[in-house]
Amino acid sequence: MDQEPKIKTSAALGFIFVTIFIDVMGLGIIIPVIPKLLEQLGHVNNSSASGYNGWLTFTYASMQFVFSPILGNLSDRFGRRPILLISLFGFSIDYLFMAFAPSIFWLFVGRTIAGITGATMATASAYIADISTGDKRASNFGIVGAASGLGFIIGISAGAFLGDINIKFPFMAAAAAALFNALYGYFVLPESLDKTHRRKFEWKRANPIGSIRQLAKYSTLATLAGAFTLVYIAQKAVEYQLSFFVYEKFNWSMTSVGFLGIFIGALLIGIQGGLIRYLIPKWGLKKNIIIGLISYGAGLTLIAFATQGWLVYVYMIPYCFGGISGPALQGLISSKFAQNEQGELQGGLTLLSSLSLIIGPLLMGYTFKFFTYKNSSIYFPGAPYILAAVLMLVSILLVIKSLKKEAHL
Repeated sequence: MDQEPKIKTSAALGFIFVTIFIDVMGLGIIIPVIPKLLEQLGHVNNSSASGYNGWLTFTYASMQFVFSPILGNLSDRFGRRPILLISLFGFSIDYLFMAFAPSIFWLFVGRTIAGITGATMATASAYIADISTGDKRASNFGIVGAASGLGFIIGISAGAFLGDINIKFPFMAAAAAALFNALYGYFVLPESLDKTHRRKFEWKRANPIGSIRQLAKYSTLATLAGAFTLVYIAQKAVEYQLSFFVYEKFNWSMTSVGFLGIFIGALLIGIQGGLIRYLIPKWGLKKNIIIGLISYGAGLTLIAFATQGWLVYVYMIPYCFGGISGPALQGLISSKFAQNEQGELQGGLTLLSSLSLIIGPLLMGYTFKFFTYKNSSIYFPGAPYILAAVLMLVSILLVIKSLKKEAHL
């Protein structure tokens, strides 16, 4: 069903907020539970479960790496709405597999399905780009951070408390949330890309190599894309290793992880949903990127050397403040592409995110495993966070190089 070209921006942003919120909530729900589920299904300890978790995300990301450019280009041809709905339905199937999996093998089947359909964030970002102009584009990308924060709060806390009752309940709740959002979107979601801005689908552009070439068509953008990828790889130390880290080092319960998730989510909402709308006009995109990346690196280093559990709360403050860099970096990259290329661009950025998911969880998971295994010569659970801090430092250098090059053009 076609939609009028002009749509009400506030209503559209509201739906995207709900879409991303439920998507991230579904992810947050399983974070406190996945280490225990892997231990149970694989009959392994926390250290080995970390390795399995890396391979699960590797499977998801590999599928997303191949299919995100296809779905991004399809959204430029047929609109954002159908792609969003397909993605949400795929996630609901994945979570059902995880809820009823009798072995680790079936977890991999579910992750494969979710990876193929996992274009929610890319298409939602293209949707935001469709309805945003000028300086509001970067600010509106902050909606992604705010929705992620709230989804993270409710997701992790619900996952922790439901997981204490039954380890399968969080996955069933995540499946229901994704399915509900797909049905909700089917009835209320307006299309953001009118027919005059759509373009023909081309296979030469709908593949990983084509997307990378499109991202590299601006010399300065190629360097920014490299920084974008390194930031996402580094973030995996927190996103996919934090529960393993606190279980290992501080012997936390699922409920304790849930309370930490509430705290992190509250920070993300305050910073990305509110503070960033003040900081972007005040500091501009470039300063927000640099300051945010420095804050990320400082937070990661402090977490690595935390000696008591309560310090993790304190050190999450500079880490979460680093989130001001993400929307600014994405806004800067997005501003270099035309409206009818935003789906392809966001598909390309999701491609880079997928590369980070292919590399990051495996890299961080096996770093954690190496430094926590019972025969390890050096016991240091914080090792993934030091590695992540180094990657943030490299990303800072790449951004500075890119901005200097752009200034001389």
